[in-house]
Amino acid sequence: MITSPRPTNEALGRYYLSDDYVSHAKKSKGLFDKVYKTSRLYTLRWKLNLVKENLRSKGNSSTILDFGCGTGEFLQTCKQNGFVTTGVEPSDIARAHAAELTAGKVHSTLEEVEGSFQVITLWHVLEHVPDLNQKIEQLKSKLEKDGIMFIAVPNHQSYDARTYQERWAGYDVPRHLWHFSEPTMSQLLKKHGLTLEKIIPMKLDAFYVSMLSEKHSSGRSSIGGFIQGFVNGFRSNALAKPNEYSSLIYLVRK
Repeated sequence: MITSPRPTNEALGRYYLSDDYVSHAKKSKGLFDKVYKTSRLYTLRWKLNLVKENLRSKGNSSTILDFGCGTGEFLQTCKQNGFVTTGVEPSDIARAHAAELTAGKVHSTLEEVEGSFQVITLWHVLEHVPDLNQKIEQLKSKLEKDGIMFIAVPNHQSYDARTYQERWAGYDVPRHLWHFSEPTMSQLLKKHGLTLEKIIPMKLDAFYVSMLSEKHSSGRSSIGGFIQGFVNGFRSNALAKPNEYSSLIYLVRK
């Protein structure tokens, strides 16, 4: 599915300047932000282990490109664990923080990046990209022969998406321009000649997205909404059929 109407490419940037856009925020201001930041500590380690487990070439200095690296926490985690890291982040504010955090170069566009990589990661990024097909082809060209790409996106066929409908936080309009399900993502990858190796659920996302959806529904944060969101997140994971979790990671190779 697509967001329509959508902002112009020139206007998109201002929707990432809001204090409510927590993934680019450096401070935790409210209950939901604190939950996000706390769960991120666990998720960073989990993502790192996921990358290590699926690397075919396990050298001491594997190369990784994090496309849409945000404020750089995942890049920092990888660098601390021996990876040679490269980041791409279009937001000036987030990119400056990522460069400071990693003490390295973070590019503003993919066109600036040279060379190829054993690992490319897109953690909740593809849904933001205006030029979807062109960007997938560019990323594919930068993936080494035995490399692997991790694409994490929300799944609009999940239980929590069906529960909250138009108030589901996973839609996040107008920042999210594309909305994926397992069938459509599989079709998209096949179109670009990418081999889908496996699909992994991001179970923590169901809790956070449901809590944020409760906030969207009521217009404010509350303990009651927090609890109801947690309950719906638990239900989403418990009732999910294969590949119908709140967010899915697609592991792909050339």
